Amino acid sequence: MLLCGVIQISCQGLLFDLDGVLINSTPAVARVWTQWALERGFDPAEVVHKAHGRPSIATIRDFLPHADHLAENKEVERREIEDLEGVVPLPGAHQLLASLPLEAWAIVTSCTRPLAEVRVKAAGLPLPKHFLTSSEVTHGKPHPEPYLKGAAMLGVAAERCVVFEDVPAGIRSGREAGAKVVAFRTTIAEEALRQAGADWVLDNCGAVSCSVETGGALTLRLAV
Repeated sequence: MLLCGVIQISCQGLLFDLDGVLINSTPAVARVWTQWALERGFDPAEVVHKAHGRPSIATIRDFLPHADHLAENKEVERREIEDLEGVVPLPGAHQLLASLPLEAWAIVTSCTRPLAEVRVKAAGLPLPKHFLTSSEVTHGKPHPEPYLKGAAMLGVAAERCVVFEDVPAGIRSGREAGAKVVAFRTTIAEEALRQAGADWVLDNCGAVSCSVETGGALTLRLAV
């Protein structure tokens, strides 16, 4: 319901994308993929745009269908792990995560596990109890598998979860899984977020608060 600019939602679990939702890694992502594109003769802007919110190996397969995808992916991962300049928490991320019971939330990211852990630590955020990366799924975003598995890790139905995303691939993944989706204006234009199916669009985690009710249900408040 809508009261005085605050939307109140009852749910049982929160599923967070990492890059562009909890941390700002956009400059590092752009640097790594720009260099990769230039070395292989592709348009850097196109490659960077396509890489956001998807497993890196999916982008590699799109641009180099006949390459050694595992070797290329390992090289991209190595470069991203080494480039942590500017990887910082986004506004409100620390405070929101600190207010949540560990069993009530998960990070669901298109990063590999080694890269995701390095970025979380670089940003000074707590490692979650529930952590799903591209290393644990067969089909990455925009397929619903990541968020279906993330909800299962919490022991709740995806329909009772709220997903936090910043790009269309992740929004579609959350929607296809059956969850409600909050999108942040941290990476791309609001119009693209709404076109992808976001239920609500906010600036960042600073516009979100949460309280735990009797029985473990969560009350989420979105300042719109």
